[in-house]
Parts: sequence; C-alpha cells; structure tokens
Amino acid sequence: MAKVKVEFLGPIGLEAKEFDVANLQELRSEFQKIEALSEWLKLSAVALNDEIIEDLNTPLKDGDRLVLLPPVCGG
Repeated sequence: MAKVKVEFLGPIGLEAKEFDVANLQELRSEFQKIEALSEWLKLSAVALNDEIIEDLNTPLKDGDRLVLLPPVCGG
C-alpha cells in the first residue's frame, strides 16, 4: 500500500484527499465510494506526478501526487 495525495481540479469541487492504495485500480475503487465523483470518473483523466496515465495496474508509491482532470471546454 502507498499513501498518495489526490487533487480534484476544476468543477469537481472537492478538497484534496489522501488514500492508501497499491495501484490506480484500487484508487478508482475508492473514487467510486465518493458520490460526488460518480459523474466525473468516466470523463476525467488521471495524472500521476504530472504525467497522464491510463494503465489501471500502474503501481503507486508513498508520496505520489495524483490529479483528477475533468474535461475542459475551450473556444
């Protein structure tokens, strides 16, 4: 298990939280327990230490910083 900090950007509107998880799959499972995130999980990307990741088996280590990135609208 790793203690990681997750930030939620833009309109998600949640304060940063810490989670004890081994990989991205476990983190997504934790996210599903938070009702306010349900609509954002399908739409958002995840960045690990400023790099977008998609592999749910990506191992996490203590001190990793993750960011949930909602889609943005531009013009």
